[in-house]
Amino acid sequence: MVSVLFFGRLKEELQCAQMELELSASVSVSQLKQLLVSNHESWHGLLSDDQVLVAVDQVMATLTTEVPVDAEVAFFPPVTGG
Repeated sequence: MVSVLFFGRLKEELQCAQMELELSASVSVSQLKQLLVSNHESWHGLLSDDQVLVAVDQVMATLTTEVPVDAEVAFFPPVTGG
């Protein structure tokens, strides 16, 4: 079971903080995003934003990073500072 978390404005705009997905095999972050969008078409704009950051099991990830079937995946907006 993959635990998917959303933070910051993503959580607010998607109106979802967390969800669980049952996967039969590992997928890439890119494939996971496609799966999320296929189940929630209105999420396409936010999840396709190149600025959205992703972490798999609390390690920063790229679109090609493998997501094991028991992973925690977090999506969050870019961190800004001042």
